[in-house]
Amino acid sequence: MTKPAAREPQRRNSRSNRARILAVARNELGFSPDTTLEEIARAAGVVRRTVYGHFPGRQALLEALADEAAGALRDAVGTFTAAGAPDEPAERALARFVLTTWPVGDRYRMLIALARRDLGVERVSEILSPTRTAVNAILERGQAAGVFRSPVPAPALSAALECLTLSLLESVNTGAWKDDGRATAITTLIAAGVPAARAEAEVLALVAQRGTPTTEQAADAEARG
Repeated sequence: MTKPAAREPQRRNSRSNRARILAVARNELGFSPDTTLEEIARAAGVVRRTVYGHFPGRQALLEALADEAAGALRDAVGTFTAAGAPDEPAERALARFVLTTWPVGDRYRMLIALARRDLGVERVSEILSPTRTAVNAILERGQAAGVFRSPVPAPALSAALECLTLSLLESVNTGAWKDDGRATAITTLIAAGVPAARAEAEVLALVAQRGTPTTEQAADAEARG
């Protein structure tokens, strides 16, 4: 009769181990995309058997990280959508979108180097699908209003901005620079055709508002559990 109660601590320990392994994997793979499961086990402070108990191989671990990233990105897009106002200017919506989703991209930026080689184009497209839909809608609205003055059609501009963001995230991952999303948001607005001064003003105004999710705020929230 006491077996179910005895199993619960084991389940909690197992969930804790899995979460720790994934967190360490994000770190280690960021430093070296070729990090092995054995190296991740050592860094996580667990035996190799524990890692293999959760992830039978490297691909299973990467798929778990991809699932985490996809879920976090969907949640971020949902947060962005829920916080929007019907009359929100398109340039503000685009800046807010970048600031909302940047912490997720920052947390899982190591997947960029692994995306095409280990996950495949279709899997990457599946992960990024919610962001592509949201950004394309913002760009179409902004171009119709004359806010985004780029002559590039919205779908092509959306793809270009995605490449820009991924490139900037990869630069952060390699240590070329640091960003909390602000510089990327400003750069995104400028690339969409917003004058530089206006782009900077929009982003700084959003950051000044309480609750705007920059990387530091996301990290604080994660630390609090």
